[in-house]
Amino acid sequence: MGLFIIRNENYVLNLLCFVLIISGGPVHGRQLLSQTRPDPDNVAPFARWLVSQNSWGVLSTIADDLGGAPFGNVVSFSDGLPDKGTGVTYFYLTTLDPTARYALKDHRSSFTISEYPLGTCGKADPENPTCSKITLTGKLNEVDAKSEEATTAKSYLFAKHTEMKDWPKDHNFQVFKLDIEEIFLINYFGGPKPLTVDQYLHPGKDELTAIY
Repeated sequence: MGLFIIRNENYVLNLLCFVLIISGGPVHGRQLLSQTRPDPDNVAPFARWLVSQNSWGVLSTIADDLGGAPFGNVVSFSDGLPDKGTGVTYFYLTTLDPTARYALKDHRSSFTISEYPLGTCGKADPENPTCSKITLTGKLNEVDAKSEEATTAKSYLFAKHTEMKDWPKDHNFQVFKLDIEEIFLINYFGGPKPLTVDQYLHPGKDELTAIY
């Protein structure tokens, strides 16, 4: 009887683990994806998948008070509603933080995202080429607060980062957008994949289907 109970306890434990995995539960502190990871050779869909599935990265700006040195800062972002990314990265920033202040003086910026937080790299190190990474380089610009784009961007940001809606009003958070000019993508061995901004923002219908 005791052996039967132990076996049944193991069965229940295994069943719970199985349910947790297929439902997208946390594993090792990261969230498993329900979306299919595109083939690395499908460069544009892969890049769009990597951006849309992430919610934070490292935004680097030019620090004028540090002699023009790059200043990297961990920031939250969104490129659209969950699982419906546009490829355009939006941020909710305040000038109480140096990143926004630097960007208003020198718009040159880059934004780096890693696949590692998604939990799809297995045991690979974040620097391993099979654990993809993308750097979007361009100009970080403030979006007109009264524009329709700002309203849309807030809906994107608040959908992924619900606490943003309650951030202090007196901190004057504003929407910023990275106008992309160059893309650096590593998603396998062999160096960076060739990818233009136009290909990234306007992948073909067959490719776009692979994202969703």
